[in-house]
Amino acid sequence: MDVPEEDSNSPGWVFKSEGGSCVRPWRARGSGLVYCVNKVKGFRMPLNDDQNSDSDSSRLSESTVSSSDTEYSRQSFNSDSSSKPSSPPCSPPKVITFDELMAATRNLSNWTLAHEIAVNANFCIKHEDYPQNSFAGTVKQIVHKAFWDHLESELNEDPPEYKHAIKLFEEIKEILLSFLTPGANRIHNQICEVLDMDLIRQQAEHNAVDIPGLANYVINTMGKLCAPIRDNDIKQLKATDNIVELLRQIFRVLDLMKVDMANYTIKSLRPYLWHNLVDYERTKFQEILEETPSALNLTTEWIKESIEDELSSISDESSSCPGADSSSKPIISPTLVLNNGYLKLLQWDYCKTIPETLITDEVRLQELREKLNQLKVIACVSLITNNMVGAAIVDVPDFTDQLKRISLPLLEGMNKKSFDLKEALNAIGVQICSIVNKSLSERGLPTLNEEMQSNLMGQIAHVVEKNNPVCSLIDKRIQLFMRSLLALPSFQKCMPTMPGGLSVIQTEIEFLGSQYASIVNFNKKVYGPFYANILRKLLFPEAAMEETEAETSSN
Repeated sequence: MDVPEEDSNSPGWVFKSEGGSCVRPWRARGSGLVYCVNKVKGFRMPLNDDQNSDSDSSRLSESTVSSSDTEYSRQSFNSDSSSKPSSPPCSPPKVITFDELMAATRNLSNWTLAHEIAVNANFCIKHEDYPQNSFAGTVKQIVHKAFWDHLESELNEDPPEYKHAIKLFEEIKEILLSFLTPGANRIHNQICEVLDMDLIRQQAEHNAVDIPGLANYVINTMGKLCAPIRDNDIKQLKATDNIVELLRQIFRVLDLMKVDMANYTIKSLRPYLWHNLVDYERTKFQEILEETPSALNLTTEWIKESIEDELSSISDESSSCPGADSSSKPIISPTLVLNNGYLKLLQWDYCKTIPETLITDEVRLQELREKLNQLKVIACVSLITNNMVGAAIVDVPDFTDQLKRISLPLLEGMNKKSFDLKEALNAIGVQICSIVNKSLSERGLPTLNEEMQSNLMGQIAHVVEKNNPVCSLIDKRIQLFMRSLLALPSFQKCMPTMPGGLSVIQTEIEFLGSQYASIVNFNKKVYGPFYANILRKLLFPEAAMEETEAETSSN
């Protein structure tokens, strides 16, 4: 299933996943391959397999090769885009032709699409159209109205003109046949017999075409082929008397039936894809790597940063221990390096490009980070409230649930640049003071004075500060829980001990943790061999060099 270049203003079939996010194809850059996952409408599913992409790409490639260098400059994937033009390269850059670029794009599209279908149970295709008030929507409406008005005028002539009506039935016939399975010979023959275009054209020449009869047959056939959800649409078609409006609505329902068929195919493919996904993704990524050698550049940098962080941590521990031997080379666990890299994704700045091997899960990781940040704030607010007015809320029923009900709506979208976290925390502080005072008054106890309320609201508002000690403490404990989760051989059997201060969000963080661990463990299965090669080169460069020399000499 090849995915063409997306036009964000075009209607059609869009790939929808959980949370309304959709995947889009990669784009090529000098530093590697960059994948775009945007919270947008989605990208169109191709209605044809290749749409002459091979011939088009060949023509474009030939024109690119024959054009002058000043007019069409070729870009190398493994060249340094920041280097000066006058600086001589150590070796000639690899030139990527247009055909190679298109082949890499098709591989990337198939790879990401297969991953999304397999791992996302909510992945489906939805039919979307231009917004009615948009310029494109207005143009489409005018053009379509002109077409149907012209068709109506042709059919009302004396004698009627059937040229365009026959073309419509020819399209309807092709669509109906596309819904059939290979073994449906009887209904296939029936459709071809009733919608025999040569016979209908002969009838049209003698003004003997039964347009209403043909439309009625089409509707009955659609009723046999459609999903149960389309039964009401079929009933509405049967109740339509105007033949032009009927044909218009037939095409609308046929478009919906196409979407139903595509979603049924996706649902049928999902179990097969899931069982073969590890091998499929690894093979596809290997093909991408062969076509684009720089496709692991960002992943290498990600692992390299994790190694540097681990070395820095070991250095700090050695300096704090007077008897430690600082001359010996530290031994670093590759598993620990990789797990530390995965933990960094929970605090990743998604304005930067994510490592190539994690691109298929970028949206899920970004959503996990957003939800974890919300839970972190709730845990901070709970800890501050318990420390300051713990005695007052000890008998408040379901205070934890009330805190979540108050906080989660106010913290929705907190990772957006336009979000005002301080304002949301002030609102949470006001609500907490109200709950506490209400509980105290109901028990006949004195309510919080203004100074106590002001202090409580101020402490909650200070959570927004960068180096807030409460926020840092909660963040470390969440990281500790996630680190322990990744270290478990099987997190489905048992969860690690919940660190103190996180009991208020225990249920939610365990659920998010299981999702996170599933993503990480699957990623390790698929890309483990690639990570192993990178880690071998970075942690044991001497051994990697000897191995390379041995391979070179043997060849």
